[in-house]
Amino acid sequence: MLKTVTHSPEETHAFARDIGARVRPGTCIAFFGGLGAGKTAFTRGLAEGLGLPDLVSSPTFALVNEYVVPGCVPVYHFDMYRVDSPDALETTGFWDYPAEDAVFVIEWAENIPEALAEIGVPVIRITIGGSGDAPRTIIIEGEDSLADSCG
Repeated sequence: MLKTVTHSPEETHAFARDIGARVRPGTCIAFFGGLGAGKTAFTRGLAEGLGLPDLVSSPTFALVNEYVVPGCVPVYHFDMYRVDSPDALETTGFWDYPAEDAVFVIEWAENIPEALAEIGVPVIRITIGGSGDAPRTIIIEGEDSLADSCG
């Protein structure tokens, strides 16, 4: 387990960028935390660490945003806030995405615990506590799935 506290969006972004630089394809990043905790902001830094340009936005209304850029690992960014059953998950097309060749980023992962167990790739759990201007406590579990570099 890795635990840190960040005191600004910039610190959170920098921390996430460092984590992103160590994430391998075939990894699922599962976010846990309340509204306004900074899951999408963390994802921006993570994507930057993976070499993606600044194109991350919240997938709240789209359910999934695809960040596929030539020369970069594809990132599929899911929002499971409104997913409340296996049938609802099925309608998102979640199972159609190639987890083994990409990085999955899942906001509101607490809504799909069974799917996390069945996804077939390592899952890194990131819990973010705090909201508003308060510092963020970030806990990462499963960091053994992080490589020293993306290769």
